[in-house]
Amino acid sequence: MGHCLSKAQSKRSDSEQHVDFAAGNVHPVTSQEDWHQKLSEASRDGKIVIANFSAAWCGPCRMLAPFYSELSEKYPSLMFLMVDVDELSEFSTSWDIKATPTFFFLKDGQQIDKLVGANKPELQKKVNAVVDSQRILRNDI
Repeated sequence: MGHCLSKAQSKRSDSEQHVDFAAGNVHPVTSQEDWHQKLSEASRDGKIVIANFSAAWCGPCRMLAPFYSELSEKYPSLMFLMVDVDELSEFSTSWDIKATPTFFFLKDGQQIDKLVGANKPELQKKVNAVVDSQRILRNDI
C-alpha cells in the first residue's frame, strides 16, 4: 500500500487541499514532553495508544487522515495520537520512521504492533484486534 519515503519525493505543494490530521479524537503531539504526558495518561486510564507518524506533504497520509479520525471517534477506549515527522524530526528518528504513515500500537508505553503504509483494511484489522483484546481482558465479551 501507499507510503511516502521523503519530502523530496512529494509532488504535492503544501498549499494543496487542507487535511486536518488531528480531527475527531486524534490528539496532535507537539513535543516530546507532550508525548510522555499522553502515554502516561493512556497508561493511567488503561488505554492502548495508536500513534500515527505522518507528514502534511505525504499523499497517502492525507488520504488516510479522515479514516484515522473516524476510527478515533468510533473507538474512544483507545488513544489516537498524531506525530508530524517534520515538526518532531529528531523524535521521529528515534522511532526509526523510514516511511509515512507509520502506526505504532502501544500498551503501557511498549510497542505491541506496527503498521507501515496507508493500508485502510489492515489498519482496521489491527484496531479491531486491539479492541477485541481489551474486551477479553475486561471480560466484556
